[in-house]
Amino acid sequence: MTKYLAKIGLEMHCEMSETNTKVFSAARNEYSESPNTNVRPLDMGFPGTLPVVNKEAVRLALMASMILKCSQPEYMYFERKNYYYPDMPKNFQITQETKPIPVGIYGEVLFECGDELKKVRVNNIHLEEDAASLDHFFSTSNIDYNRAGVPLLELVTEPDIHSAKEAVAFLEHMRSVYQYAGISEADSKKGQIRCDVNISLMDAELDESNPENWGTRTEIKNVNSFGGVRDAINYEIERQTEVLENGGIVEQETRRWDEESGTTIRMRSKADAIDYKYFVEPNIPKFRITEEWLDEIRKTIPELAMDRKKKYVSDYGLSSYDAGVLVKEKAISDYYEECVKVGIDAKVAANWVTVNIVGELNKENITIKEFYITPVMLKQIIDGINEGLLSSKQAKEVFFKAIEERKEPKNFISKDNAQISDKDELARIIVEILDNSPSQIEQYKGGRDNLFDYFVGQVMKSTRGKANPVMTKEILHEELDKR
Repeated sequence: MTKYLAKIGLEMHCEMSETNTKVFSAARNEYSESPNTNVRPLDMGFPGTLPVVNKEAVRLALMASMILKCSQPEYMYFERKNYYYPDMPKNFQITQETKPIPVGIYGEVLFECGDELKKVRVNNIHLEEDAASLDHFFSTSNIDYNRAGVPLLELVTEPDIHSAKEAVAFLEHMRSVYQYAGISEADSKKGQIRCDVNISLMDAELDESNPENWGTRTEIKNVNSFGGVRDAINYEIERQTEVLENGGIVEQETRRWDEESGTTIRMRSKADAIDYKYFVEPNIPKFRITEEWLDEIRKTIPELAMDRKKKYVSDYGLSSYDAGVLVKEKAISDYYEECVKVGIDAKVAANWVTVNIVGELNKENITIKEFYITPVMLKQIIDGINEGLLSSKQAKEVFFKAIEERKEPKNFISKDNAQISDKDELARIIVEILDNSPSQIEQYKGGRDNLFDYFVGQVMKSTRGKANPVMTKEILHEELDKR
């Protein structure tokens, strides 16, 4: 039995990528590899500039709070969080502290971790502006203001997570929520997701529901990948366990995750509450959130990943595993939905997408949006199989040939190279092969059942792989039984 129980809480920061402009300025909100191109004076903290709230960012934040079963406030206002960082030129951040979006009750997130359904309580989710980004080099640091002012959702959980596996499953679930709801691409490669991890260890025999039994919390700042979150948690559990086992005391501190060494490194000691001297942002008047607007937002909540998974299992008859693979990325799920819409059998489409298409995406390191074969093109291949023009082997050959030459699959499907499904023609070929294989037939009759595959191979060789494999085996059994 494990001596210690890990108590893990996450602070997940996700940039909203689905608004046209930033949260308080008119600068474009879009990913750009060219530094300092999406910038307005407000983002630079120039004197005399005034913030204007992006209504779409507020709408999406309220939608997220509804999905997470949080309550919504009657009034919304923003506050200044005062501190000095080189990536915040105003020397304060516009955020929500006193009254973040959930008010009065906890929200909750239900998510799958392996075969189990887990629940994590949501302390709050709030809307704020992101900071600029710093690139550190050997002797200089460069600052990019493209990120300054990008709308940022911060989700704060209660310490209901107990392992690295659960933490990653939760983050993957939340990424899918943001993607399916049209809130964000949630692409960690673009720096759109970052995470602070709070972790402590407690005696596993004590009552977990009593906060007085919890251990001392350590915070790990700005972990920018799910793999990093997993490794940081595993390392920190091991580190804190060693401290406790050696009679030491875990210090409340802030650490950072160092990928090169695979360790967390101390940054500073952490008090219970840092005095950021919050006060209400005077340039953004408090505004009322009407019930009419909230009702409008509720009606726009789309079908989410778990809803689609249930549909794929109950309506389409897919396995839970295949359905899980399909809904993990919204773009792949959308592709699959389009396959079914154009008339491909749901199970056949699932097999092609989860095996051949996902495999090709991983091999080429591309997204489904960059993939050449559209659902309509895939249907050309499936129709070729259904019409007896292609064997499964030939279908895959056409699939890869279409990708390689970037031509529609129908260009490689013709009756000239169609599989042979004429029973009389196949019977003639099989009889001729068996007539020329008396010794093999004798051995087969004597108990060497594996010779059946030899006969199948001879038929395929004779027809250059065009023989319908199912019909070939049926006719072979019939002819061998006669001899």
